[in-house]
Amino acid sequence: MTFEGFPDEGLVFYEGLEADNSKPYWTAHRAEYEAHVRAPVLALVEELASEFGPAKVFRPYRDVRFSHDKTPYKTHQGAVVSPDGRGAGSWYLQISADGLTVSGGCWRLESDQVARYRRAVTDDVQGPRLEAEVARLRAGGWTIEGDRLVRVPAGFSADDERIELLKHRSLFASRHWTPEDWLHTRTTLDRVRECWRDLAALNTWFADNVGATTKEPRRR
Repeated sequence: MTFEGFPDEGLVFYEGLEADNSKPYWTAHRAEYEAHVRAPVLALVEELASEFGPAKVFRPYRDVRFSHDKTPYKTHQGAVVSPDGRGAGSWYLQISADGLTVSGGCWRLESDQVARYRRAVTDDVQGPRLEAEVARLRAGGWTIEGDRLVRVPAGFSADDERIELLKHRSLFASRHWTPEDWLHTRTTLDRVRECWRDLAALNTWFADNVGATTKEPRRR
């Protein structure tokens, strides 16, 4: 299937799901989800795979076991590319009634990865590289986000260079577009590709300096 944009019917589907997040709505409209949401996302990531690698397209069902919010379905469709063997640094896209979001970086780091991240931030070479890349992305219209401490992390001083970066426990860059006509065309493919390329240096920094966790997988 060739990607031709995200049909307006897919955004309308999510508007309805936000109003009625229930199994009866999902059952009645599942064919619309498959045709106008999931199929275009699969087509999009397939066209990008030769450059960025294969993507994981997330399931539409929410894991409500540990959540106070028991609504059963996600009100967005996401996909992520995590290059094999790199450990940290991924590309992400998301479509919803609100439009398109594109992101890159790290959304969650384990404690050993956080320790390596902070060690790299304080390094005289790697720290300035990340600082410069974050500044470049901000200047280019990206929003820098992530889980971060309010206080100075243990073992560091408020006078440390790059203290704001040291407060992060995860860090990623995002851009968001509300629905416009181009979202329904192949222009979306070009925009996602350009954005992911723009995030390559950030992901490379994480892969080179943070890498994969050595901790045992969490059990639930």
